[in-house]
Amino acid sequence: MNNHERLVVVGFVILFIWAGQLALGQNRCLNKGNYTSNSSYAFNLNSSFQELGSNLDNNGFYNASVGQLTDRANSMVLCRGDVQLDECQDCILESADELLRSCPFQKQAISWDERCMLRFSNATIFGSLETSPMRYWWNPNNATSPDKFKENLRGLLDQLRNQAASGGSLRKVAARNATGPDFQTIFAMLQCTPDLSQEDCTSCLINAIANIPARCDGKRGCRVLSPSCYLRFEIYPFYNETRLRELEPAVSSSPPPVLDPPSSSSGKSDGNTINQTVIIIVVPIVLSLILAVSAIIWLRKRRAQKPIENHHESVEISTAESLQYDFSTIKTATNDFSDDNKLGEGGFGSVYKGKLWNGEEIAVKRLSVHSGQGDLEFKNEVLLLAKLQHRNLVRLLGFSIHGTEKLLIYELVQNASLDQFIFDQRNQSHLDWDRRYKIIAGVARGILYLHEDSRLRIIHRDLKASNILLDRDMNPKIADFGMARLFGQDETQGNTSRVVGTYGYMPPEYITHGQFSIKSDVFSFGVLVLEIISGRKNSNFRSGENAEDLLTFAWKNWREGTAANVMDPLLRSGSGSMSEMLRCIHIGLLCVQENAMERPTMASVVIMLSSPSISLAVPSEPAFYLQSGYTSQTSRLDHDCNSREAELIINNFQKPADQSDHSSNNDVSITDLHPR
Repeated sequence: MNNHERLVVVGFVILFIWAGQLALGQNRCLNKGNYTSNSSYAFNLNSSFQELGSNLDNNGFYNASVGQLTDRANSMVLCRGDVQLDECQDCILESADELLRSCPFQKQAISWDERCMLRFSNATIFGSLETSPMRYWWNPNNATSPDKFKENLRGLLDQLRNQAASGGSLRKVAARNATGPDFQTIFAMLQCTPDLSQEDCTSCLINAIANIPARCDGKRGCRVLSPSCYLRFEIYPFYNETRLRELEPAVSSSPPPVLDPPSSSSGKSDGNTINQTVIIIVVPIVLSLILAVSAIIWLRKRRAQKPIENHHESVEISTAESLQYDFSTIKTATNDFSDDNKLGEGGFGSVYKGKLWNGEEIAVKRLSVHSGQGDLEFKNEVLLLAKLQHRNLVRLLGFSIHGTEKLLIYELVQNASLDQFIFDQRNQSHLDWDRRYKIIAGVARGILYLHEDSRLRIIHRDLKASNILLDRDMNPKIADFGMARLFGQDETQGNTSRVVGTYGYMPPEYITHGQFSIKSDVFSFGVLVLEIISGRKNSNFRSGENAEDLLTFAWKNWREGTAANVMDPLLRSGSGSMSEMLRCIHIGLLCVQENAMERPTMASVVIMLSSPSISLAVPSEPAFYLQSGYTSQTSRLDHDCNSREAELIINNFQKPADQSDHSSNNDVSITDLHPR
């Protein structure tokens, strides 16, 4: 067999494997109720399919609902973002026919085709995030330089995820290519059903990306499909760039021509009898030209990198100047930092309420003069915080420097911090389960933004109830970035000789070895979740006559099947969902596991919170702080921490139980404001 024949055989083998994957599990019948052939539901379902075909517009998405109550049939179609309208209409007809044959008399089913996704259900599906069932189709060939390939792929998918999720209510799709290792180019497309919110689309795509290693690890191409979103990547241009640009100019895609090589086939012949020898010769030539052009572009960008950096530096300086407030303006706004305007006080300094000349209310953080942070480092921190734009983060408006005075000016969040609600007997009643669940989910999304979606990966390092502020509608906003540490996107862990933070929220690897990572914030989040559900502090917790920490108490009850004991009595007697509360306790215990590697990422936590159908792992024993009472723990801190910082932590921890705790509750924080 000569080389030419071998190539032909290899092509047929790849085509055969791809066709086999597409044939397996293309339709999914869901065992969630049946109907009879002459029933109202059967009539409504057929009517909804007809409505899909006749009303589908150029955007490639339509939802139809026909009937009432239990006989209501809901159907939905999503065309692949680059498919022509007539092709998608054909896909609807074929998929509907195939679904009715494959899933006779079942009230819920879904079909994935090369061109479209079709699903129907007796339950509401419009605007509802659904990540299961999930299907995978993959290229049987492995990528060369797999570690570098996966790194480049992850960067590309993260960019496209944000772009797709930020699309409008008509289309949420993004496609682009990126340079891969060994002169490869990686092409990818991500798409959500446009009825999803930006947050739900993000969650769906995060879940799809997280599932790539399960089936497609190290492969040259893969498709991950769920009812609410779609993901595909290849090392050849599989999408129709022209069509994407026609439909939505904002969807950027790179200029290579559209090809349809054998390995991308869905297993259906298009009827053309193209000579396979021509395909095998032409495709490598075109790909070689694409790679050559990509290499030239990459080299030019590399040469131009330094001037761009210089320009970026000048822009940063200009931005810093635009954020600076005159010190006298802030002094006037806070009535000369009067005690009547003071909102709270902690290790970082004091926070004051103020009002600018235009009526805008602000919160001013007056940093301690002993912070030791230089003007340049302070401005760099301000520039970073000013770029953090998320609805669950407190927004920084600007800063002021005057001699030794350093001020941070924030938006004023109308309600107090979370600790003044969940730990206060008078205010606890304002937080029913729905509000507490909304706070838990909002904090999770805010941390996910810091870890995954901001320009740099940010570890907060002081996540606690007093650093969660509540706005007028009781939406949570994460505050106080005085201890935050910055990572590059490829960094995952750091070490420090200065253990700083708040007792009870710090993970064991940080206290013992000074190691911090995104899993440090996950641990703090887990403690926070258990505090929100129980209404009690982790570091000041008593169970009957025994002094034990909240984590110990929650673990014992979860293991013994009495997790309801962990819940705030107000929640147990309320109307909240018991299953949601128990699930959140479960998630909290997963986050506080002693081994950092076993804790989930915040991306996984967001998915767990938003998708009740996803099963949860069994947690291992959490890190216990107070098993032997206060005395043993303080000696441990004295051994592990910087002596001055340990002294501060211990003194605060041993304060009388009846001492007021209604300031900012930041009294056990130690802020590390040294240059980073």
